[in-house]
Amino acid sequence: MTTPPEHIEIDGVPAADPGLLAALMSGFGHFTAMQVRDGRVKGLDLHLARLDRSTRELFGQDLEGKRVRALLAGALETAGRRDASARVYVYPGVRVAVTVAAPAPDGPGAPQRLTTVEYWRPAPHIKHLGGFGQSYHREAAVRAGYDEAALTSSSGEIAEGAITNIAFWDGTSLIWPSAPCLEGITMSLLETRLGSVRRPVTLAGLSGYRAALVTNSRSIAPVTSIDEVTYGVDEELMGRVLAAYDAVEWDEL
Repeated sequence: MTTPPEHIEIDGVPAADPGLLAALMSGFGHFTAMQVRDGRVKGLDLHLARLDRSTRELFGQDLEGKRVRALLAGALETAGRRDASARVYVYPGVRVAVTVAAPAPDGPGAPQRLTTVEYWRPAPHIKHLGGFGQSYHREAAVRAGYDEAALTSSSGEIAEGAITNIAFWDGTSLIWPSAPCLEGITMSLLETRLGSVRRPVTLAGLSGYRAALVTNSRSIAPVTSIDEVTYGVDEELMGRVLAAYDAVEWDEL
């Protein structure tokens, strides 16, 4: 076990709480990200369940939803925001950090161009810290002129995007890849409200779909290409998906 540091400095200035900073620097932990509007969150119960489940798995302790709600509400009040992009991070010792930033724009995201990379995240069911691999591949994709990276196995099975879930439309059902992935909150909210199925999605079969889209805590956006395969923006599909998401009630913190 690593010995906890007794003293930490940042640019020559002692850290106010070395224990907290050491936990943050460890890179071991998990988080959830959400949009807040008028002090309310969509799928709040799913966020709280995710945080508690991952805290139990990583640290062997509970994380009460009441505590998380109080910390979120307090951070929003201190920041003077009712609308925000918020994140809750959990570190060793069940130290909890909340970040508050400007809210993401409402409405659909801009069309996305994806490139594929051979990489699956470790422990993909946890929204964990230390995601160097996915960050590395996504940054490389952006530098190459794409908007996102789609993560695939060595056999060409697609799991998810680097920071998104991805779904495909075959004209009848919305197909979510059945490969191991992080089940995003937006994905979970949509999957139960639309005609959805899970099944393997492969690079070889991409041209057989009529449309694709990506989701995360910040947006729902159409996909216009994955490598050399192109898709049109299905306005009717996007309208139904966005309407399903808009119909989800906002939960009070």
